[in-house]
Amino acid sequence: MERRLSLKETRHLFKENFIGEDELCRIKSKLNISFKDVPEIPYTAEELKIKAKEDYVLFLGGSFISTNIPITILSLRNFFGINPNISEPCFYNQDWYDLESFANKSIENKWYLVKKNILIESRAIHPNYLFSDYKFPSAIICAYLFFIYWHCNNECLWENDFVWCSDFDSNGDRVYVGKYKDLKGKNKSGFSVHRHLSLNNFYGSINLV
Repeated sequence: MERRLSLKETRHLFKENFIGEDELCRIKSKLNISFKDVPEIPYTAEELKIKAKEDYVLFLGGSFISTNIPITILSLRNFFGINPNISEPCFYNQDWYDLESFANKSIENKWYLVKKNILIESRAIHPNYLFSDYKFPSAIICAYLFFIYWHCNNECLWENDFVWCSDFDSNGDRVYVGKYKDLKGKNKSGFSVHRHLSLNNFYGSINLV
């Protein structure tokens, strides 16, 4: 039988990259997350030891935010707002995804193991050439991790980077998120949700003579 680490051993192994029930309870005043239950960590000791060395974050998905509201992109945006002058962290002011199904997808009450930083070899590579080798997280997993990590560790993930997600919008364009700050300083800070425009029949050129 494969050995499993205790909660204490796992927390010690991942250090600040472990966010479980106790860590989420400590930030309850800033992000009131509740749980249906706290499931057993599904990964083996060997898996956890390897991923801890590779800078992965092990975190517990909650069931509800605030007053029994399912945790989705939209509910997180409503909770954190869109104005960094009022409070941070927040979302970037966008509404294009208000009616998109991925924005209403709830996070599951289970454990997640997600790479903390962008993989160097994946930079500037089209997602179509990456998804066969990497498992993209959903947009809600990324957003949830971003906000709980900020409050637990006072650290901004993907401050200047975008992260490919497994979701697509209603036009079939892949969703990507992140890049909290604009390096050029033209736009306000905020967790961004974008879509990578794919080439479709409704794109074309006219001609000027």
